Amino acid sequence: MDTDLTRRALVGAILAGGVGASTFSPIRGYLERFAPLSGSAWDATDPPESRTIESPYGTAEVRYDEYGVPNVTGESEEAVYFAVGYAQARDRAFQLDLQRRQMRGELSAVVGDQTLDSDEFNVKMDFAGAAQVTWESLADSRAGALTEAYAAGVNEIMTDDPSALEFSLLEYEPDPWTPVDTILMQKQIAWTLTGSFRTLRTALVADRLGEEVANELYPSRLDHESPIIRDQQTGQENRKRARSQTEHEPSTHTVDPALADWLSQFESPSGIGSNSWVVSGEHTASGAPIVANDPHLSLMAPPVWYEMNLSLPETSVRGVTFPGVPFVVIGENDAGAWGFTNTGVDVIDFYRYDTRDGEYRYEGEWREFDTEQRTIAVSDGEDRQVTVRKTVHGPVIEREGARVGVAWTGHTAESTPQAIYEFSRSEGVDDIVAATENFDVPTQNLVYADRDGNTLYYVTGKIPIRTTDGEEVPGDRIFDGSASEGEWQGFTPFGTSSWEGFVPFEEKPHVMNPNYIGTANQRVVDDPEHYLAEAYSDPYRGIRIYDRLDRRVRSDEPIDPEFVKDLQRDTLDLRAEALVPLLVEVARAADDTTAIGQYVDALDEWDHRMDRDSLAALVFARWFEQYRERVFGPTFSDHDLDASYYPNDWVLQHLGPNSRWFEGRSRAEVMLDALDAAIERIENAEYDTYGGYNTTGAMTHPLGLAFLNYPAMAVDGSRETVNNYAVENPTGSSWRMVCPMDGSSSSVIPGGNSGEYFSDHYDDQLRMWADVEYKSMSREIQGETTLTFEGEDGQ
Repeated sequence: MDTDLTRRALVGAILAGGVGASTFSPIRGYLERFAPLSGSAWDATDPPESRTIESPYGTAEVRYDEYGVPNVTGESEEAVYFAVGYAQARDRAFQLDLQRRQMRGELSAVVGDQTLDSDEFNVKMDFAGAAQVTWESLADSRAGALTEAYAAGVNEIMTDDPSALEFSLLEYEPDPWTPVDTILMQKQIAWTLTGSFRTLRTALVADRLGEEVANELYPSRLDHESPIIRDQQTGQENRKRARSQTEHEPSTHTVDPALADWLSQFESPSGIGSNSWVVSGEHTASGAPIVANDPHLSLMAPPVWYEMNLSLPETSVRGVTFPGVPFVVIGENDAGAWGFTNTGVDVIDFYRYDTRDGEYRYEGEWREFDTEQRTIAVSDGEDRQVTVRKTVHGPVIEREGARVGVAWTGHTAESTPQAIYEFSRSEGVDDIVAATENFDVPTQNLVYADRDGNTLYYVTGKIPIRTTDGEEVPGDRIFDGSASEGEWQGFTPFGTSSWEGFVPFEEKPHVMNPNYIGTANQRVVDDPEHYLAEAYSDPYRGIRIYDRLDRRVRSDEPIDPEFVKDLQRDTLDLRAEALVPLLVEVARAADDTTAIGQYVDALDEWDHRMDRDSLAALVFARWFEQYRERVFGPTFSDHDLDASYYPNDWVLQHLGPNSRWFEGRSRAEVMLDALDAAIERIENAEYDTYGGYNTTGAMTHPLGLAFLNYPAMAVDGSRETVNNYAVENPTGSSWRMVCPMDGSSSSVIPGGNSGEYFSDHYDDQLRMWADVEYKSMSREIQGETTLTFEGEDGQ
């Protein structure tokens, strides 16, 4: 049978059947019309298996291994990174262009007016302007030279052979790639990890429900004993503790609710987080350290990460990067391995101003806004004119007469690309520390180990010190920009910053050579020297990771790679462990539980693990959401606040039996009401185990075409388990990596390394990922030569 004709017939039939809705931002449900498939679209599905390409940078080879990972060798770094650009564009061209368009505010030019809000936000934030000044500061660096070689490689595809099917579906050709676009991709991930409008939402809740309620719902400190840096891990250099944070009354500045709601669409998705830990040889079976990392990001087809294995003249490095970025971001080289999780440091502030026509007051003077008119092109629609305004602090976001000033550390020239490049070339812990000092944005928890036995934890990124009237203040409020409240000394938006008013590198939380340390986006340290964050993620994963590491260390069994993988598989949900016994108790005490008896029995016998074959896990998942809605929904709805304003799971779990949120009902009544509603949903569904609900079917392609989505496979885990998967968003483990310093490393990606639908590697790792299995992460060059790059003289 002719496989190609079969595929064409299949896709034609699917397209004839209609278009499904997408579930991935920024084009969620946006695309309502698609171009018919032309002959050129089908040509795009048949890229040649092997090819020879002329390179201005010299000879290189790309060999794809059995999982579609490019193994790249070359005579120079430039030759390798030119080949990397070509390989990424060959495999992920549409993803590169989509992300670039989102950040530049150019989606509407190809998909129509339904992406205008996204484009307006990104244009007003001027991420592209920040990328431009960053590139200007890096262009003459070694990372800059290699980024130019990478961009040239991308353009061998973008300007000549953009084979991605999606370009034909949308009937457009991508523009050439530039080095600024690569910097823009780094800005995108930095915004994804640090862009938060929590301050505005909290202020709005305080306006509507009162300051006391806001403090209750959004506490800055959650009561647990598992910060990242615990007392027993803290070396002498970390024992310095500053005075306790001064308590300040939050700002009384009001927030426009429409503006807060609108802005909240464009912040970090809920569920963004990660796990990592490093264990020294003191506690391993081999006597060598082990690094583990699984970053939790949006899950989609294709994945957010791209894996590659590079053999460079002076080192070899393997790991993952973001499509559009040339250097390995998380991975392993000849000397050691490193991983990142999000720290959650507050690196964004908001300002109100006294204004009059075209001017704002600043330190007693009236200044003109830095103003520019920009046009957002709209396919098959009317173009939109947008006014971009900026102050000394950064961009001003305006919407229907309301405005707020924004300061974000990513809005200035920064050197993170150079730092990431230096990680790849590092020869040990000293090089990593030096590179980390250049890692400006975003703030991350770095874990590292090398083959000499060293281990390291360090918080990366520039951390602002806010001052008002010469006094250091937290950033959890809206500042009076006209009075220069809360300013960051040494910060120049859309320029070059001196960073003189930021936390010095040596004062950032860190531990040299910890025996073991675990990070899961929980509180960094109990008593930081400087204000770090408004809040941190729920601590369930952090508590569980430390519990298992502690127990293993206290036992007679050393830690080995299999234990580390088993920890990454862990599905114990501490929410369930705390709440289900109480739920069972109140259900048993009810007058008549005949109708729900089998479900209560399942909960009573359950081990609180979110496993796919469990009925109890399904009941708990559906009950918890119903419980949240019944606790917070009535009051929030009465005050025109939707579910996005509900507090986190930890707050809900710890509501006492006499909490105001039960509104005259008993907690037991609310729990039982939620259980009845959950059971009704389950009985109306087509599945009776957690795996029927918790599937990879939520991981969709941004175009919303069903045939481009991943198949629905049952998955273990929840948003609060170490084996992390939040089907509601979806977010979760976007890459799993286990790197022993004396053995074979392992990894897996959720889907496949190729973004080409017809590739064998479109979703060939999905089943392994769903089952938390691993493939080799060997740095040996593998596979048959697929792409050969020759110098311009044919050599």
